[in-house]
Amino acid sequence: MMNIDFKRYPQSPGVYQMFGENDEVLYVGKAKHLRSRLRSYFSTGGDGRLHIPLLMEKVQRIEVIITDTEKEALLLENTLIKKYRPHYNIDLRDDKTYVSVRIDLNDPFPMMQVVRQVKNDGAHYFGPYSSASAIRETLKEIYRIFPLRHSSIQRCSKRGRPCLFHQIGQCSAPCHGKISQADYRKLVDGVIQLLEGRESEVIVRLEQQMKEASEAMRFEDAARLRDQISAIEKSVEKQKVTGYGGGNQDVIGLHQDGGEVEVTLLFIRQGRLIGRRSYPLEWKLDLSELLSGFLQEYYSAKVILPDQLLLPIPLESADLLGEWLSEKRGKKVRLMTPQRGEKKRLCRMAQKNAAESYRQRGQRQKARQQLLEELRLKFHLPCLPARMECYDISNVQGNQSVGSMVVLLHGEPAPAEYRRFKIKTVEGADDYASLREVLRRRLTRGTEEENLPDMILIDGGKGQLGVLTLVLDEFNLRGKIGAVGIAKSRVMANVQGHVVERSEERFFLPGRKNPVSFRHGSASLFLLERLRDEAHRFAITYHRKLRSKATLRSSLEDIPGVGPARRKALLKHFGSLKKIRAASLEELQQVAGMSTRLAEVICRALQG
Repeated sequence: MMNIDFKRYPQSPGVYQMFGENDEVLYVGKAKHLRSRLRSYFSTGGDGRLHIPLLMEKVQRIEVIITDTEKEALLLENTLIKKYRPHYNIDLRDDKTYVSVRIDLNDPFPMMQVVRQVKNDGAHYFGPYSSASAIRETLKEIYRIFPLRHSSIQRCSKRGRPCLFHQIGQCSAPCHGKISQADYRKLVDGVIQLLEGRESEVIVRLEQQMKEASEAMRFEDAARLRDQISAIEKSVEKQKVTGYGGGNQDVIGLHQDGGEVEVTLLFIRQGRLIGRRSYPLEWKLDLSELLSGFLQEYYSAKVILPDQLLLPIPLESADLLGEWLSEKRGKKVRLMTPQRGEKKRLCRMAQKNAAESYRQRGQRQKARQQLLEELRLKFHLPCLPARMECYDISNVQGNQSVGSMVVLLHGEPAPAEYRRFKIKTVEGADDYASLREVLRRRLTRGTEEENLPDMILIDGGKGQLGVLTLVLDEFNLRGKIGAVGIAKSRVMANVQGHVVERSEERFFLPGRKNPVSFRHGSASLFLLERLRDEAHRFAITYHRKLRSKATLRSSLEDIPGVGPARRKALLKHFGSLKKIRAASLEELQQVAGMSTRLAEVICRALQG
């Protein structure tokens, strides 16, 4: 443990960084009084946290940055943690991407958008929702009740008539003047009330409108309103969490087991439980500091901020966090640690959800471990395939050849580890040579960085597997990295020659003539098929992107006066070559720096 002179450090707010060997940042923390906080790490009784002795053994030096206020220290701490990702700070990981519904009331005719990021742009956001498909199904029902527009006004107004959604009663067609802005805003208000869970208010308003329409003998309007009321009553699920008041709340639950902590958030919106999100954390801090770090990390991302945070334990920095969140949201955010009543019941419910999430995660980990063990035995691998990589090559008639690498870590997709390769040394459609280039590039870098896979799965039969085997021999990695080829299933006629049957996927191993097979529907087979399909999807997506850029470039390069800067400006303005082709002369002239003469040249060249 390093010797430290505490007199060197001030009694003022700030941030401290603990460095290990090779100037690696091990931990970043904030303090109201830097000297006192650092002294606690070296006191006779110790800091009291489980991992602190392990941390202090690795610390080589400590640096501090003084700030004027504790809030400035909080903001700086967040910045440094995101920059260095220290091992002993909170690192959030979960396996779900949550979505929200966005409505921008600054738009004359607002629309509903399903988004994955919440921005501070003045729009209304509803959620978060764990299932994108489920919320889209909900929006389909809402469109039947309140027919808002589905696409941009500019795009739809170019059509000669309203879209199909208008014809089936799911769009009010503001793009063609079929509804006034005032009447459209009434539809938007109804949508917002539904998304906020205030169906009773919507029904009361619609019933009043139905009565007025009936008294005015507008019976078709009255019937339409009646159907809207009926649809709301049938389609909206009456899930309620009652007895604790309204408002939006995030309820945090903690479950601790050994060196692990499960943190669960329950999302309460207008008296309804709409979703749950869980995070597994390593227990490197005491629970109060761990929870404080978790809240900073989670709410510094682009997420919806609630009116209240219900916490399971009191936090010393609760006032500071509340001030920071309120400033971030633009409205008051209260942090509460309830001691009794319904809010306390909600905290207990969140704790039970955290315990259940921890139990389920343990079961999933055990199942994945068994699955990886089955693969090790089936394929005679040198070790458990904790890191599996799959490669695929994509090209069209030899053009724009690309390779893809997708990765499974402990049986789960790891998108951050995916890589794309633009083929550099191969001319024409030579999948074997392209695969050889990709594997050599990957293993060269992996050897240098000491980051090699346990198993490589190649999309192809014995030919592709032979390429992989030769490359492994080049790097002296044969026998250290498992090699498997997956061949597409064969289509065969049955004995009578009439009914077509499809065989299972076949897996080939080096030096083995007959393929390895798995029982139909097995989890191992599904995992490997999913890995192969993901590699194919990833390669195709990259190939299409390159092909699209090449098409845009070749189409515009032939036009006199259109250079790289002009091509970039056109693409930025319209978004795609298709939209540039469809643009009118007047729309082309609206591009920044575009002259009338050049717009006419582009229009003639692209539209004939």
